[in-house]
Amino acid sequence: MTDTRKQRISDAFGAAAAHYEAHAGPQRFAAGLVADLAQRQHPGGEGAGGAPRILEIGCGTGLLTRDIQARWPAADLTATDISPGMLAQAAAQGRVAGTFLTMDGEDPAFDGPWFDLILSSLAFQWFDDLPAAVARLAGLLRPGGSLIFSTMGRGSFMGWRAAHDACGLPCGVPLYPTLDGLRAMLADHGDAFAFDEEVAIEGQGARALLAHLKGIGAVVPDEGRAPLSAGQLRRVMQAYDAAGGQDRYQLLFGRVTR
Repeated sequence: MTDTRKQRISDAFGAAAAHYEAHAGPQRFAAGLVADLAQRQHPGGEGAGGAPRILEIGCGTGLLTRDIQARWPAADLTATDISPGMLAQAAAQGRVAGTFLTMDGEDPAFDGPWFDLILSSLAFQWFDDLPAAVARLAGLLRPGGSLIFSTMGRGSFMGWRAAHDACGLPCGVPLYPTLDGLRAMLADHGDAFAFDEEVAIEGQGARALLAHLKGIGAVVPDEGRAPLSAGQLRRVMQAYDAAGGQDRYQLLFGRVTR
């Protein structure tokens, strides 16, 4: 891996792997909904050759991976993640059978139509070029196959952004796509849709928010954003708490069928 930002992302999530699931309420919700959508799309779970071929992008500690195997126990499953630490945690669960592969989802180690389902939950927000990645992954689908994913939406962490604005400081949270933007991007694909859901972050106050983000390893700022100084961070935390100290995720869900 040569991209230094991608390496930082890999390292941060690897460091969080052992305690990730204790902090992953919204992530658990998103993974479950991705699996629900996939089962509606492929209720029998059969691919063209019998057992479906399923690729998971960004498996993390295996929240979605375990759900996939429970729903499609005979699947030929390949679970991938950019972080070897996360991948090892998923593979060590003992409840999942499949191939585990360290891989950047933007640069898949596959070519041509191969999979019946490509599933991903809350990994695409780390991609450098989301439209190109979606097109590349959709090209790996067999006829009738579906790419189903969740990613972060622009409405995520609005309270935290507002606290930075109140302090006149730049926020390291990326400008995630809007729902309309995702729909416009997916319009390039013939059979596609997108929708959103909102999930509150448990706990109140800046300390709870930062503990959640650190707990899941989401600590790498947007490209070109330096971390705040200790004093700047204290000011933002105070502004966030003064405004109520609560925040939420906007989760975007998309499906592309070939």
